[in-house]
Amino acid sequence: MLFEHKAKDVVVIDLRELAFWTDFFIVGTVTSGAHLAGLQKRIKDWAREEGFASRSGVKTMPESGWSWTDLGEIVVHLMNEKERNFYELENLWSDAKQTRIE
Repeated sequence: MLFEHKAKDVVVIDLRELAFWTDFFIVGTVTSGAHLAGLQKRIKDWAREEGFASRSGVKTMPESGWSWTDLGEIVVHLMNEKERNFYELENLWSDAKQTRIE
């Protein structure tokens, strides 16, 4: 879904063997604040349609260009390129299996 709505470099990080509090991180790069807001809405709509109950809703740090949505088994991170390069979630979880969506 993120890839279809123009998120770049979408990666699924499988945390089932490494974390007890979630199964997957999905990370995607957004190009603007409007892009981030639009994708957040798509994620919320998708989660409702698929029966996911948000544990803590959407957390947004607009000044930083990063938001995350905690859906329990899945945590979706949307980041602008600057934040993504700084936090390097893929490297932080380098022991996890990672799948790029193209």
